[in-house]
Amino acid sequence: MGELIKGRGSTGYLPGRFEVTVSQGVDDGWHAQQEEEFASVLPRTQVREETARSIITRNKSPDIFFSQSVNPYRGCEHGCSYCFARPSHAYLGLSPGLDFETRIFAKTNAPELLRRELAKPGYQVSPIALGINTDAYQPIERKLQLTRSLIEVFAETKHPFSLITKNALVTRDLDLLAPLARENLVSVHFSVTSLDNRLSAALEPRASAPHSRLRAIRAMREAGVPVGVMVAPVIPWVNDSELEAVLEAVREAGAGSAGYVLLRLPHEVAPLFRDWLQTHVPDRAAHVMSTIQQLRGGKDYDSAFGKRMRGEGVYADLLERRFALALKRYGFPARQPRGLDCTRFIAPRAPSPQGELF
Repeated sequence: MGELIKGRGSTGYLPGRFEVTVSQGVDDGWHAQQEEEFASVLPRTQVREETARSIITRNKSPDIFFSQSVNPYRGCEHGCSYCFARPSHAYLGLSPGLDFETRIFAKTNAPELLRRELAKPGYQVSPIALGINTDAYQPIERKLQLTRSLIEVFAETKHPFSLITKNALVTRDLDLLAPLARENLVSVHFSVTSLDNRLSAALEPRASAPHSRLRAIRAMREAGVPVGVMVAPVIPWVNDSELEAVLEAVREAGAGSAGYVLLRLPHEVAPLFRDWLQTHVPDRAAHVMSTIQQLRGGKDYDSAFGKRMRGEGVYADLLERRFALALKRYGFPARQPRGLDCTRFIAPRAPSPQGELF
């Protein structure tokens, strides 16, 4: 693949699984004198506008908590080395490696599309998960504010939604989220992978630092917004030892619920993560992958419902017991948070081809 690139989770442009040709660089000696110059050139983030044809994605998966989701961006500059969404860039003819975190597509018509789809006759209300495939609060959101515009549509229509993020930027929108929380129309979750700044920076180079996420959790609680945490992903022999410490810290900060997800390595994520292991923890790389394969029936990944989020076997059972005991130890509520209110929805008026007369 390549060498460590500052601020990036990938070390190169791994070809997507649909590519019919693959290019390979060969050193012929011509550029030997320019190595230092090329090494200093870091890949820049490119953001392109995309006119989407639809915005609400639906699923029937039995092991996730939502049936509808909205993603304002393709690709994610956070650059998380383990991101399960990386393979989606292969459908665009781009690399799930560096392209995924440097070539971002912004669905600039997302708010307009959302309003239109919510206005369709017969639309059935159920909570929408905002920013699931890629983080809705990744760095470019600070400028484009597509996520904020989507929240404004949810507020206008009183449509329930939830969101999960690694970015403290979400606190920018507390002026919208707090009133919605009072009507039980929103919940916010943070993904917290580690409390170690160095490990977090290696795993998720451009996401908010752990202490910033804890501060954001506290801000949500103080504003009255229901806030939960996902310890995700749990990676054997990398961050699994922090499980209890993370739960203690987020509970103290104000999290009212918590869950966890075991590392998932679909498609191109597996070779990308192997490369990350060799780059950052080469002494543990083989042990990590051996344990992952024990959890996945001898494979890098098993996508079967009921197994993909938790794995199977002795390690998986032990992790589940540790998590349950930690929830009790740190005082997380035994009951699940109440569901969001779907009865307040007010469908937006569909746009008229004649325009507004009055």
